[in-house]
Amino acid sequence: MKTISMILGAAALACVAAYAVPALTADTKAVPAKPEPLRVAPPAPRALPAAPGSMGQVQLTFAPVVKRVVPAVVNVYARSIVQQQVNPFFNDPLFSQLFGSPEMRQRVQQSLGSGVIVRADGLILTNNHVVAGGTDIVIALSDKREFKAKVLLADPRTDLAVVKIDPKGERLPVVPFADSDAVQVGDLVLAVGDPFGVGQTVTMGIVSALARTQISASDYQFFIQTDAAINPGNSGGPLLDSAGRLIGVNTAIFSPSGANAGVGFAIPVDVVNRVVPQLIRNGRVPTPGIGIVAASEEMAARLGAEGVVVVRTMPGSPAAQAGLHGVDPKTGALGDVIVAVDGQPVHNLANLTDQLEQVGVGKTVELSIKRGGGTTSVKIQVADIARQQS
Repeated sequence: MKTISMILGAAALACVAAYAVPALTADTKAVPAKPEPLRVAPPAPRALPAAPGSMGQVQLTFAPVVKRVVPAVVNVYARSIVQQQVNPFFNDPLFSQLFGSPEMRQRVQQSLGSGVIVRADGLILTNNHVVAGGTDIVIALSDKREFKAKVLLADPRTDLAVVKIDPKGERLPVVPFADSDAVQVGDLVLAVGDPFGVGQTVTMGIVSALARTQISASDYQFFIQTDAAINPGNSGGPLLDSAGRLIGVNTAIFSPSGANAGVGFAIPVDVVNRVVPQLIRNGRVPTPGIGIVAASEEMAARLGAEGVVVVRTMPGSPAAQAGLHGVDPKTGALGDVIVAVDGQPVHNLANLTDQLEQVGVGKTVELSIKRGGGTTSVKIQVADIARQQS
């Protein structure tokens, strides 16, 4: 706008000057000069947008998706009894020494979370941390009906739990599963849950990142990150794609205040697909591994090694039976460094664990190993390490 004003102002001054300065002829008689007409170039024609061809183009809404999905999302109330000191001064060790053991009393603690119905006969998926330690579990459906629930299976390592209600023969609505491997950064997503106990709430965002690691809610190292508003009470609720299919289970947030800061995390549905059938079939989730103690990433970096540095092997483990070498305890010489599994590179223990999880217990993998300045390959069977150690 400033440029146009300057141009028009200059043009106006030019016109004034043309009228004010007389043209001099040979006989010095002043004859006013005829001003040049001011010509403004017309704007270039601009194509008009096409008129909307349907009501869907006029108004973008997720209402049909929400209407279909919300009945399959539940609230989870867990009641547990905890021991609490009567006098907080007994937290001081000096008081305990002077006055003996502190007096304890029982306190009822309520936790609130969300869940999603995954089978029409009342099988519900939620987070382990929502129901952990709960003595009374109550499930509230979207139509306000409440059912007592039983925790069938819970796995702290994956932070997943399966609870069951008895709908008395009624077929409940379920949420269909998507393929979380097809999820891309930038995809629209919906989060459904009961934040702060205000009631069932739907929020929208995008997939902010994939394969996020070091999220403490679960030992599984890869998460979907989203900026859809997730708050306390959303845990265990579904993260859905724009078609209303389950792509993840909301499990954690990163927030200095404890409220939504636009950084939420969900367990991918492909992890759910691997874990839940094993929970139902075996009552536990196997821990696929080869039986090694690995160096930390920091230590590996100091050693100048790229991959998983084997510190030692567990007695009787597949790694020990396959002849993997750890660090020499006498000389400190570097042992084997695992650099690939079935041709797929591994950079740290999280990569190795994830690939072994995908292969599964009982399957054989080929490890590429750096050893003594050269590279070799070793075939090794993946075992249930947790069962071996028990």
